[in-house]
Amino acid sequence: METITHRTVEVNGIKMHVAEKGEGPVVLLLHGFPELWYTWRHQILSLAGRGFRAVAPDLRGYGDSDAPPCPSSYSVLHVIGDLVALIQSLGQQQVFVVGHDWGAVVAWSLCLLRPDLVKALVNLSVVFNARHPSRRPVDSIRAIFGEDHYICRFQEPGVAEAEFARIDTALLIKKFLTYRKPSALVVSKEKGFGGSFDTVINLPSWLSEEDINYFASKFKQSGFTGGLNYYRCMNLNWELLAPWTGEPIKVPVKFIVGDLDLTYHTPGVQAYIHEGGFRKDVPFLQDVVVMEGVGHFINQEKPNEISDHIYEFIRKF
Repeated sequence: METITHRTVEVNGIKMHVAEKGEGPVVLLLHGFPELWYTWRHQILSLAGRGFRAVAPDLRGYGDSDAPPCPSSYSVLHVIGDLVALIQSLGQQQVFVVGHDWGAVVAWSLCLLRPDLVKALVNLSVVFNARHPSRRPVDSIRAIFGEDHYICRFQEPGVAEAEFARIDTALLIKKFLTYRKPSALVVSKEKGFGGSFDTVINLPSWLSEEDINYFASKFKQSGFTGGLNYYRCMNLNWELLAPWTGEPIKVPVKFIVGDLDLTYHTPGVQAYIHEGGFRKDVPFLQDVVVMEGVGHFINQEKPNEISDHIYEFIRKF
């Protein structure tokens, strides 16, 4: 990883940390929660070795990027504004985009609002969630799963942060990156986030103590509030995106998900992917890959396969 370079870029009123390597067409890699640029460490090296310039920012609120204090400063317009400014700072008219988890949500939004900036998109784990004209997303989650769903529990500022503060950060990161059971999504107020975790974790082969320590060191420094504020803007984003209701994604897309990913087993998602709804909302969807035996953190769990999938798709453009 010592060959990956790091710098700070002034974008949209904040300082954004960027990790990058390579020369050639730019591939913008967008991480999720609770992650950092580091989640793309394998893809950065692979893409750089294949003639691309891989650029992986810490999104606002994460790692070494600035973290504005107001929750509403994490709206879709703020975050996409950051990326537009970043793309411009790179001297690019268009870039390839790859997203995972919240980074996938951000990538869908970038393609929705500024499709002119995106040559093609590879998104992992999270499907496009077209705006429902009469249903706020957090309200929908609450209606389906109840108040104890983790997204509902994340809504009140300070609550999750206080519970996370009582848990060793490295242990917390281990739990987040290795969860596979649906029970991890339900967090009662009585047990709290700490009560929902086991005490012994055996790391999988794709995740090392060094990896955990890197993530933990950055979250100890920045805290989790920045990342949690993305969840706290979900209903606000629904309001802000009203003018784009019914607008499809108008860029070429490849979508990849693991068959053990809990997002793949969210009610309605498989039907949406395989029965036509996805292709209606994403008319230039060119490929859907369901990887067997793979969980949510797919780009870390299967780094070589994901790097190959990205390369084989974007090399066509």
